[in-house]
Amino acid sequence: MRYQRRDVVERAIEVLDEYGLESLTMRRLAAELGLQPSALYHHVPNKQTLLAAVADEILERGKRERQATEWDQRAVEICAELRDAMLAYRDGAEVVATAHTFGLGAGEPAAQLREALRDGGLPDDLVDVGTRALLHLVFGHTADEQAALQASSAGAIDRDPGGPGDFEQGIELLLDGIRSRVRR
Repeated sequence: MRYQRRDVVERAIEVLDEYGLESLTMRRLAAELGLQPSALYHHVPNKQTLLAAVADEILERGKRERQATEWDQRAVEICAELRDAMLAYRDGAEVVATAHTFGLGAGEPAAQLREALRDGGLPDDLVDVGTRALLHLVFGHTADEQAALQASSAGAIDRDPGGPGDFEQGIELLLDGIRSRVRR
């Protein structure tokens, strides 16, 4: 069978979701596709590029229609969409956060948050800081929540992972600080 890049990314997401990030190797993915590992390099030059493509696909699948018109509520929607997209796949938070950190993909939420903060009147020097702060909260909270959910499902812990209510309160706290800067 002849595969396209999208087939490779699709199977990579399936491997990620079934076995976790530590098991998503080029060798394993090639075996899952019935290919020699070297054949994968016709589709993706290295694992980092593969993970960036996986991160972008996770975000693409998580897109939903946005309703908010005010800058701060748009920021809430962007953050919630990002969280939900990452939670939809095992180790999704780690994949998306890593791809974003290395500038290999997953940049769309950052661009959208920057636009929302600019529309709110935040000075340019604080747009980047505010964007990073929101992303760090989303990535950190979601990674912690995802790890707790996985550990809980394995019976390793019995604590509450701090779900959507906790997440939303954290975003609102951060936005309260940003709003206070906009009003100055």
